[in-house]
Amino acid sequence: MTTIGIVLVAAGVWGQRLAGMFLVGPILERRPILSRAASLIPAAVICAVIVQLTIANKQQLVIDARLAGLVVAGVLVWRKAPFILIVVAAAATTAIIRAL
Repeated sequence: MTTIGIVLVAAGVWGQRLAGMFLVGPILERRPILSRAASLIPAAVICAVIVQLTIANKQQLVIDARLAGLVVAGVLVWRKAPFILIVVAAAATTAIIRAL
């Protein structure tokens, strides 16, 4: 049963990639605005995963120092701060709030 499931998922992924190449690709080439929007999807997914991992603990929402650090990091990214400053400021914010 597991082998059949793996083969079906692999075939589905292969089919999805093939459909994207032949069906979605030409549409994105004709509409540059859609191409730009599609290029932002991976970054949005990564941000959503980071937020979910920060505020969720199994089936509960957790609002703690990590969320404050994430907010500080988000503001600094928005302001285009250097990466090392973002990391240090987020870590420092989290540590200070945990120490209180």
